[in-house]
Amino acid sequence: MKSLKKIRQYLVDEMNNHDTVFNYVIPDVWNVHEISNQVHVVGDGNLMVNPYDFIISTIDYIVSQTKLRHMNFAQPYFNIHHVEEDFDGGDWIKKSVVYSSMIRTSTSYDHDRSGELNESNIYSLKETGTFLKTLMILPMLKKMGVDVLYLLPITKYSKKDKKGELGSPYGVTNFFGIEGSLKDPMTGDNSSASLEFKALVEACHILDIKVIIDIIPRTNSRHSDYILEHPEWFYWINIEAKEGYHPPVVDTLGPSLVPRKEFFDDLFSSDDVINHLRQFVVNPKEQNPAKWQNLVESVTEDTDVLQLIENTFGITVAYAFSDHINDPQPAWSDITYFRMYLDHPQNSKPYLENLDFEVAPYLLYDIAKSSLNPGSIINEELWDLIANIIPYFQSEYGIDGARIDMGHALPKELVAQIVHNAKAVDPNFTLIAEELDIRNADIQKDQGYNMIIGDGFMQLPRINDGSFNRFAYGVQDISLPVFACGETHDSPRLASRAGGKTTAKLITLFNYFIPNAIPFINSGQEFYEQVPMNTGLDISPETVYEGKLALFDYYSFNMTKYDRYELLDLTSKIVVIRDQYLDAILDPNRVYSLTFEHPGVKSAAFAFENQDSILIAIANTDFNTEQTHRVFVIGIPPRFKDNSNIEIKEVFASEQSLDIKYALDEYESLWIPMHKGEVKLLQITLK
Repeated sequence: MKSLKKIRQYLVDEMNNHDTVFNYVIPDVWNVHEISNQVHVVGDGNLMVNPYDFIISTIDYIVSQTKLRHMNFAQPYFNIHHVEEDFDGGDWIKKSVVYSSMIRTSTSYDHDRSGELNESNIYSLKETGTFLKTLMILPMLKKMGVDVLYLLPITKYSKKDKKGELGSPYGVTNFFGIEGSLKDPMTGDNSSASLEFKALVEACHILDIKVIIDIIPRTNSRHSDYILEHPEWFYWINIEAKEGYHPPVVDTLGPSLVPRKEFFDDLFSSDDVINHLRQFVVNPKEQNPAKWQNLVESVTEDTDVLQLIENTFGITVAYAFSDHINDPQPAWSDITYFRMYLDHPQNSKPYLENLDFEVAPYLLYDIAKSSLNPGSIINEELWDLIANIIPYFQSEYGIDGARIDMGHALPKELVAQIVHNAKAVDPNFTLIAEELDIRNADIQKDQGYNMIIGDGFMQLPRINDGSFNRFAYGVQDISLPVFACGETHDSPRLASRAGGKTTAKLITLFNYFIPNAIPFINSGQEFYEQVPMNTGLDISPETVYEGKLALFDYYSFNMTKYDRYELLDLTSKIVVIRDQYLDAILDPNRVYSLTFEHPGVKSAAFAFENQDSILIAIANTDFNTEQTHRVFVIGIPPRFKDNSNIEIKEVFASEQSLDIKYALDEYESLWIPMHKGEVKLLQITLK
């Protein structure tokens, strides 16, 4: 616990120098375990605390929870207790409950109650989220059964050409540098963002929470740290081309098409595409080596390198855009693609050779989807750097898993190298594929992934058209588990969907019991947050949000509403029962899909078999009306169907529990009255 101990000492030292913090509040939900009694209840959902004292108390509470106090937590976690019985090779993710956090936002809060969020408030303390403040919510997450903290990018990102007020964490400038703004001033000048991330990982591991990070290997900020040393890794256009730069349109093709070779006759016949290709030039080092060397030697710590290149050479790094032909999205002004191959794609070369000009290295749909359109000369130095990102974070911080952003678009050989290097360090490291199409699960499994994202965030909220049931019953048979997620940082919030809070509660709770699906909670979901973090995926005209977005702006979730404890309390009850049946939930031979009187019934149900009992999880997916659902249990083992030898009782209800005695009727069915959007758990026990 070396890093955590250091942080605690820094806090003690700083607290002794800051005894005038009088009006600092935190949401009371951050103190669900009454970690500190040095609090003043304000009465509006806030607690007034001394932040130094409260975090010290939180660290002491976390350390007190470990059964491994004799272990050296400075070692990588996988050397201590990473291997999960019966789940080797990283498959421990199958039994997990995942919480997705964007550090900058998840603990963002108006601590001094000034009415706005400040980088430095009246006490010179941060009101945006930090690694240190994240320690305060770990006990709350543990209460919900969370055992995996999945972090959106935590590496250094660009503040230039930024989206919104703060910029996107996906505009990464350096794969290995921890984002400095995530350091907390409470630890003083002796600490660092890197040390505080180490402390967070250690704290998570003490609580048996694993840590998964996002890596973004396909793109980088247009202000990347790698430009100065490797200008040949990027695509360059004349500076005049910035104005009007856009993803070229192919009029003879339809919308949003994957750039397969079959479309290339049309693609390279488009005037817009040809004009786009004319804009590209060779990199500045190749244009004039001596001039480039002079530029490199003139750079200081404060130099805006890309601006200097633009002024000196009259060229700039090209903007990235979607890898789908005729995708309506505009170009992404903050990021660019890496040049994965040093030659043109093999599929494109015949078309490029027929043009009346020599095409410089260019950025187009074929380039962006290099998994389908590889070149023949790999960019070895770049590939080696990318393939060693995960091993660096494994050895330096002891992380337990990673999601590879847009891995399906990377060269297959590069993905294989990434997977190999990660597993070589830790055979039980888990890898998540950003694959939304469950039909491609076999492909991702063959590449070494342990799970895929899936499309739950699109299917689960669409209850009325049957998509909820298609997802819940349909993911059981695919070769990799998926996330049971109703929302992500890129999608609309569950509480903003049809059915509102009722839908959000229904999906959040039932997701704990969908076979072959891993419960996923998006930060803020537990408080029925309605404002999306981004408007990227599954956005309709009705759900577009024009205000601040947490992915780019100052934003704090509403954590003091009257219903702030509802999902925390419900999930804390449900995870106890889930844990009792977890082995059954993970064993397809002990899972039973239950049916109703006809396919149109708005309900879903599964049964999970233990030796002496069976659990029935049922959801009334009608979020407008109370229903009495008749669920047939014909398929469960016969020993659980003899009324004289069994007891049936309700062990959980998301709404007010009803005092009902249950028994199977002559058709081996149960009649279960349910409130609108309710989730119930019934247990059949042998007498």
